Amino acid sequence: MVFNVLIASSVIKTATVVGSSLWLIPFLLGAISYYRYDRVDPESRVINQEALLPEYDFIVVGGGSAGAVVANRLTEIHRWKVLLLEAGPDENEISDVPSLAAYLQLSKLDWAYKTEPTSKACLGMVNNRCNWPRGKVLGGSSVLNYMIYVRGNRNDFNHWESLGNPGWAYDDVLQFFVKSEDNRNPYLARNPYHGQGGLLTVQEAPWHTPLVAAFVEAGTEIGYENRDINGERQTGFMIAQGTIRRGSRCSTAKAFLRPIRLRKNLHIAMNAHVTKLVIDPETKHAVGVEFFRGGKRHYVRARKEIIMSAGSINTPQILMLSGIGPRAHLEDVGITPIHDLPVGENLQDHVGMGGLTFLVDKPVAILQNRLEAGSVTMNYVD
Repeated sequence: MVFNVLIASSVIKTATVVGSSLWLIPFLLGAISYYRYDRVDPESRVINQEALLPEYDFIVVGGGSAGAVVANRLTEIHRWKVLLLEAGPDENEISDVPSLAAYLQLSKLDWAYKTEPTSKACLGMVNNRCNWPRGKVLGGSSVLNYMIYVRGNRNDFNHWESLGNPGWAYDDVLQFFVKSEDNRNPYLARNPYHGQGGLLTVQEAPWHTPLVAAFVEAGTEIGYENRDINGERQTGFMIAQGTIRRGSRCSTAKAFLRPIRLRKNLHIAMNAHVTKLVIDPETKHAVGVEFFRGGKRHYVRARKEIIMSAGSINTPQILMLSGIGPRAHLEDVGITPIHDLPVGENLQDHVGMGGLTFLVDKPVAILQNRLEAGSVTMNYVD
């Protein structure tokens, strides 16, 4: 897939801000606190449930990009009681500001994983290991990422269905992307691949450098079309959309959890680190979840299902700690195998590219001292 032009401008902006003076963060936080956005927002902070029930109909492990959506949809059935367990806290004010995304990485909101050393990647990093940010926060990695809204490729979904998973073909799942979306760019909102009125706000960044249009024009000059990256065909150049609402980040926590924070059949437990699933020794079915919270071990039962949405790293880890995974590996680390399955294999990350070098013959570059100006910061806050 051709490199997305908004990614380029976002990385440039973020790199500029990260390299600037640290006074910018307390200045922004002070301004945001002064205007008290959370207090006047009708979709204010979710409730961290302290006293939990001994049993729920559904337990959702992980309140990130997937878990927040699952918890929202399940609690539409009012007779079902749902518990959402999240290892991290709620997101903070820094996450609201798109250009400060890099400050959240390697913070307490990040699992701070590193890749294993390899001879084929991360060769310029210390010990050949790259940082691999994963969100440890309500909203998951949608709180740490650069908000680019790009769906999976049609062929990937169709491949999942071909492996014996009916209902996962692209034409089957498209309706759910459309249902969730509130697209605020009219030129895209009214085509069959997009929706309006959903909970997840999607739009172009309200400002971008003239370099972005130059990237798109350059793409057409070399034969690529300017097309919707989430439309019928994905190869091409475009000004990408992001999960942005009124100039700030629209995480899955903001989109799917804050509006339903008062639903009586939803309990959200933050700082609840799930360590294993409890498996019935006779039926070999998962019947509950063990987790640590406040320095104590807790156990909650599930009447119907446990949904694992703890991310690409933590989901297989929890499954393997529970005895679900490759038999040889589990036995090597002293875990009794319950289900011999290839859990944790075939992990793939999406491909990105950075480090583009080009000449700019007009005064349109993003300058650090302009971003550091107090007036610019207050214009953003307003």
